[in-house]
Amino acid sequence: MTVLRGRARLVGDDVNTDSIISSTRKRESLDPAVLRQFLFEHVDPAFAASVQPGDILVAGKNFGCGSAMEVAVTTVLGAGIPAVMARSFSRTYYRNAINNGLLPLVCDTGAIREGDILSSDSTGAIRNERSGETLSPEPLPPIMLAILRAGGLVPYMRQNGDFKL
Repeated sequence: MTVLRGRARLVGDDVNTDSIISSTRKRESLDPAVLRQFLFEHVDPAFAASVQPGDILVAGKNFGCGSAMEVAVTTVLGAGIPAVMARSFSRTYYRNAINNGLLPLVCDTGAIREGDILSSDSTGAIRNERSGETLSPEPLPPIMLAILRAGGLVPYMRQNGDFKL
């Protein structure tokens, strides 16, 4: 499991992929360094500029609902966010996250506050440094962990000789 330490950035329930980034932005660029500036632009225009590398998105239920566009994951990664913690994810966002190397963590996020420092260890347990509470996200299957360790599905397939471009 990836070891994390970052500031919690709360986003709420039912966060739609079009809230993460407007679908019209993917026509302009697919470069994560460009897309990062548009993260949550229609929800909070100042959000993208306030993100620090290592910040962790913390959501309620149904994070990433809406369309299945991968650019919603690319934008989060481009902003330097390595993980999203949520009570639940839409199925397509969850798979897109794994396939692109973004760590989706399913756990109870109700006690986390904006700005809390969250840290994990190699077991995957996440400690809220403000409250002292330890969260235990649902374990990921070994194949998903391997894909994440490789940096996503394409690097995993290249490393394992199962995929040729």
